[in-house]
Amino acid sequence: MTQQPGRRAVLAVALGATAAGCSKYGESSSTPSQTAPANAVLGKTAEIPVGEGKIFDQNQVVVTQPVKGTFKAFSSTCTHQGCQVTTVANGTIDCPCHGSKYSVKDGSVVAGPAPRPLPPKQITISGDSITLV
Repeated sequence: MTQQPGRRAVLAVALGATAAGCSKYGESSSTPSQTAPANAVLGKTAEIPVGEGKIFDQNQVVVTQPVKGTFKAFSSTCTHQGCQVTTVANGTIDCPCHGSKYSVKDGSVVAGPAPRPLPPKQITISGDSITLV
């Protein structure tokens, strides 16, 4: 006679599966609680490839250069379920959690379940420095 698992064992397994639901490969899906300080220097313009961009995790912002000399900034938090985007390549800003992709030009949704574009962030360029306002 085979013994069936008790209700507590089944509940524990179900809760564990639910808690891991939005993580990618065991990573936490929670977003950092810190917010970017005003006038934070992010980096240099030379760090941002034309047609691509760079994610500044500490400040939760992604800066892109859609065309030479034009810089845009967006929140790095996916509008689907709040994961942080991790890649900027081939003209898109990509979220690893559920496949959402955003345009480097304007943050609009290109693919995936994201319901809204990435919110814009304000930056200034002074010489070769990029500052989050």
